[in-house]
Amino acid sequence: RRWLTVTNLLPPPRPSSISHPNKLDRNNKFIEGAMKYIVVTGGVVSGLGKGITISSTGRLLQSLPSNPVITCIKIDPYLNVDAGTMSPFEHGECYVLDDGCECDLDLGNYERFLGVTLTGEHNVTTGKVYRTVIGRERRGDYLGKTVQVVPHITDEIQKWIRKVAHMPVTKGGKVPDICLIEVGGTVGDIESMVFLEALRQLQFAEGPENFVLSFVSLVPVMGSEQKTKPTQHGAKTLRSLGLNPSIIFCRSTEPLEVDTRQKIAMFTHVDVRNVISVHDVTNIYHVPLLLENQGLLDVLTEALSLSTEPVAADIPNNRSMTRWKNMASEVDLLAAAEGDVVVRIALIGKYTGLSDSYLSVIKSLKHASIEVGRELKISWVDASSLVEQTVSEEGDGGHSGAERKNAWEMVRSAHGIIVPGGFGSRGVEGKVAALKYARTSSVPCLGVCLGFQSMVIEYCRNVLGMEGANSVEFEAETKHPVVIFMPEIDEDSMGGTMRLGSRDTSIGGGKWGQDGPSKGNEENTISYWLYDQQKKVAERHRHRYEVNPEMINKIESAGLHFTGRDAETYSRMEILELPRSVHPFYVGCQYHPEFKSRPLEPSPPFLGLLLASCGKLDNFLEVAKTSSVPSKKCRA
Repeated sequence: RRWLTVTNLLPPPRPSSISHPNKLDRNNKFIEGAMKYIVVTGGVVSGLGKGITISSTGRLLQSLPSNPVITCIKIDPYLNVDAGTMSPFEHGECYVLDDGCECDLDLGNYERFLGVTLTGEHNVTTGKVYRTVIGRERRGDYLGKTVQVVPHITDEIQKWIRKVAHMPVTKGGKVPDICLIEVGGTVGDIESMVFLEALRQLQFAEGPENFVLSFVSLVPVMGSEQKTKPTQHGAKTLRSLGLNPSIIFCRSTEPLEVDTRQKIAMFTHVDVRNVISVHDVTNIYHVPLLLENQGLLDVLTEALSLSTEPVAADIPNNRSMTRWKNMASEVDLLAAAEGDVVVRIALIGKYTGLSDSYLSVIKSLKHASIEVGRELKISWVDASSLVEQTVSEEGDGGHSGAERKNAWEMVRSAHGIIVPGGFGSRGVEGKVAALKYARTSSVPCLGVCLGFQSMVIEYCRNVLGMEGANSVEFEAETKHPVVIFMPEIDEDSMGGTMRLGSRDTSIGGGKWGQDGPSKGNEENTISYWLYDQQKKVAERHRHRYEVNPEMINKIESAGLHFTGRDAETYSRMEILELPRSVHPFYVGCQYHPEFKSRPLEPSPPFLGLLLASCGKLDNFLEVAKTSSVPSKKCRA
């Protein structure tokens, strides 16, 4: 009786402003079918591969007989609203989603591994969260209360996570079953503290059967001994914040030894079978298989009470681990091959000092090389090293004669050339020089975004005789402005003001009118066959400049054809080609096809480049004319 009296005197718990989709039943048990959360944090150092680890975990979960739908959220603790204004040297590639969001490159890993389509809301940044909360405070939504980090910021983070976790990411529109959350940076960073506190609260609100916390740590090898102390301290820091990891992913150069695994388990309060070795492998496609072999699927199934009962007769083919295993093994076989099995591609860029700046381009080339059965070798060529230069406005101090000679040797020894996108004037003249070589020497070539625009500049200068033809991005008063600023773009603001996201492109040959291309001429284009005979395709864009519409007739009359235009007005150039009677493969696209390439479904323009570079394009086109799915016949 006294206990009841004291209990009644206790103050009621603080009402939360968060709506909880995961409810308790009358027996105080969490309802089956509630959203399941798997959180991945990292410690010791950044860049350990949390993105690949979480993507591989999701890929493994997709193979369950219950066919769960997986979604992903990336938390970036920086104050930037998005990655759109960051230098590639600072943050690596800026990845673009269908809705036009410029985000962290890890979302590209999620989409490639899991085959999902994410939105800008799947990338949570400190800038986005604070902007939302401050906006509400300015509108008076908090009714005069003092707005604080706890509870207002932490509540907003939890609301954001819950809302986004239930957003469909597949074509069927089904609400996801499992949400994977990656927390950027390392545990202990001051900027990520508020997110970790929000996750600490989330774990209690959702319940133990709906929340699993994992920790990616480094196990360095000194001499011949695997050191566990960094992992111990990382897990201790996480526990001090109220978060107890139940799975430890250990990154190391070699597989974890039994003693190392047991020691980590003992000092981190984790079951020894939950200490997972994520050691170096021959290619990243082995990582899901590595996790599978160590029983991660059983661990997660038990911890989250996941269903293993089949809901359909068969697992969809794109989720089959059998195809994935075959692909991983084939990559190993190609890597061991030599001679004719190797295809060398020269990448002419301005950010070649950091390969992550072109991560999606690299992945797209790799996907295409697997499809055509060739081992990919990339020659990294700094575009500015191809021409004589003095100090540029971007601080480039020029290159020696030996550097230029070496750069041109790499270009001339390549089977194919790719000129990817970029911003700024540095390296543009080198790209133009490389494109002239590719065009006049019949070397297969693909230009993307700025590479596409550079193709137009080169052609106008050297074929049409327009001396000094240029883009107004590099020379505002150029006599021949063949690339101009798009009229609808804000010239003063930088973030999120470009032509961004998925846009439809119409493919056709011959003359174009207000109603689109002339009928029946699309079969004369390479792109039509590469895109499986589609007359309209959706690809992602990120640009401020476009080919000058007033120049189109003059350029096409000289032999360079624009075989793809925007599907809305047909006045914006999207794809250019030289006829195959003139060049084996000279194709450019204003959009970024690399953002939609997948391991088992390579991007069509990249596939075309690799086919042409290894001499298979003729056979591909021949088979394509008799097949409804030509991309599957390219190995013949």
